[in-house]
Amino acid sequence: MAAAEESLLRQFPLLLPQNREKTVYEGFVSAQGRDFHLRILLPEDLQMKNARLLCSWQLKTVLNGYHQVVQQRMQHSPDLLSFMMELKMILEVALKNSQETRVLSAPPQFYSNLIEELGTLGWDKKCPWFLPLYRSPRWVLDCCYQSPPLLSPLSLLVCFNSVLFYLYPAESPDCFVDFPVPFPVSWTPQSSLVSIHSQFLAALDSLKTFWDVMDEIDEKTWVLEPEKPPRSATARRIAIGNNVSINIEVDPRHPTMLPECCFLGADHVVKPLGIKLSRNIHLWNPENSLLQNLKDVLEIDFPARATLEKSDFTMDCGICYAYHLDGVIPDQVCDNPQCGQPFHQICLYEWLRGLLTSRQSCNIMFGECPYCSKPITLKLSGKKS
Repeated sequence: MAAAEESLLRQFPLLLPQNREKTVYEGFVSAQGRDFHLRILLPEDLQMKNARLLCSWQLKTVLNGYHQVVQQRMQHSPDLLSFMMELKMILEVALKNSQETRVLSAPPQFYSNLIEELGTLGWDKKCPWFLPLYRSPRWVLDCCYQSPPLLSPLSLLVCFNSVLFYLYPAESPDCFVDFPVPFPVSWTPQSSLVSIHSQFLAALDSLKTFWDVMDEIDEKTWVLEPEKPPRSATARRIAIGNNVSINIEVDPRHPTMLPECCFLGADHVVKPLGIKLSRNIHLWNPENSLLQNLKDVLEIDFPARATLEKSDFTMDCGICYAYHLDGVIPDQVCDNPQCGQPFHQICLYEWLRGLLTSRQSCNIMFGECPYCSKPITLKLSGKKS
């Protein structure tokens, strides 16, 4: 072990290398009896000027206002040990000068103002209204919203970090929603939870058409992926027939327009579908539902839940004999019409790699189908890793 490494380990025993090249360090830095988690990514030449510092939210909070100093020290430190010594000194000063980071409870005025806002908002919309998170000085307000047109409830999660108690309402709390688009909150010092909730309802209304489109697809077709889509999901892989499907990516802002489409299956099946899509694209009518447009343009009827079971048009992988493999379903199909056996990409890749007769050109592998021995190709997309 080099002298520099020994010194680093002696000074910072909780900061350890995570790989053999020692380009990734993870652990804790201690100051005033507190441990702060961090991760340091070094370039191959181990120069600190090109390194990255990833902090836990607690460390980010303490170093708020010191980011420029930390960045400057990182640029001029000759090695990791020197930088860690500098970081520890900065952290000591930040902790000494900051009183807010040691206060984990809000002043009474904060609570009284918040309760008044909740009363104006309406107690029927909160569940729960205040909840301190485990091991985190953060409080959560969950404004639930349910409406019959929506199949599942949506929530507006408002989080108050303890260090922001004194700043509210001058500063906006953090807001989290399960939307397919960003939810930027318009905030002024005169704003309140009522204004956030109003913006939340307006955003819900603007996305209603998108959710109606996705709900119709989920109700009337067999969606292969995702199995339980969240309200933020914009993609659906829809079954068309036996080992044939279409993957669509819907624009939440323009949900009735033609989505991005990708056909999955044997070439002799999906190529005609692609031709129909190109030939009939002029038939797409934004006044009709997206599902109806897909039927008209592709000249097909999708397998319906009312008449078919999922097992009627799905098959397990012909190599691992499983349908799901690490959350992935078979998406490679033998192009031989008499075979049509599906495979997971990783399974087919490993099979072809083990054959002496297989060959690869760029990102395409050529070999023989494990079932019918007819030629089969595999386009590598990176999923194998």
